[in-house]
This record gives sequence, structure tokens and C-alpha cells, in this order.
Amino acid sequence: MMEDLKELREQTGAGIMDIKRALEEADGDKKKAQRILEARGVAMAEKKSERVTAQGLIDSYVHLGKIGVLVEINCETDFVSRNDEFKKFAHELSLHIASSDVRDVDELMGQEYFRDQSKKISDLLNDVIARTGENVKINRFVKFTLGK
Repeated sequence: MMEDLKELREQTGAGIMDIKRALEEADGDKKKAQRILEARGVAMAEKKSERVTAQGLIDSYVHLGKIGVLVEINCETDFVSRNDEFKKFAHELSLHIASSDVRDVDELMGQEYFRDQSKKISDLLNDVIARTGENVKINRFVKFTLGK
């Protein structure tokens, strides 16, 4: 039971009590509990979507001096903008944008995540919202390719 709690905590970022409730609802089935927790994360993201996101950070990535990306991610507080989970999300977006031909944020949201084709960028966004407890938005990005 403790291993299941630990594993689901690492996968979803949900609180221990939420995980226990999901496991009870799923009759101990970890996969079903994970789906329950992910659905709750999406619901949480929808509730938070109207909150003001005036803080955040800009992440950059340069690949071999040939491709450069700047991405602006916003959140509600500067506390979350300094959170390792938030920083990791911003950098993963920079890497994803560098490896794709995406042109705008709407298109980006529907793309499959380059590290895990079973997830979309919108899923990653909902995950970081659930983990941080704040509204998070991908505000904008720019990609430079040498010679273009």
C-alpha cells in the first residue's frame, strides 16, 4: 500500500489523502486510481483558469548554436515561479519547441509531447497546475533557426 502511495505521488503530484481516496474508489487498482487523479487534476485546472497569472519566468534553450527558443510561462505567484517543478516544465517546453515546427501557443497545446507520445502539451500543463496548485499559462514563445 505504501509503495502504491509513493508511486502515485511521484506520478501525479497529488496529495496523500487524495491518493488514498482514489485508491479506495479504484478498489486498489493503481492504473484506475491514476486516471481518477488525472481527471481531478483537469477539473482543478479548469477551476483555476480564470485566476490572474502575473508572475512567471522566461526559459531559454539553444541547440548547437543553430536553434534558439525563448518561452514565457506565467503563474500566480513568484513562489511558484521559483519552484523546481515549474522550472522543469518551462525548460521541457523550450526543448519541445526547439524539436518541433510549432508556430503558436494554440497549436503547441494540441501537440504530442516529444518525450511521451501518449501525452499532449495540454496534459503537461494540467499536470503542473495540479502539482503547483496555481493557474499556469504558456503566454508566448519565439524560435530562432539559423539562416531562416
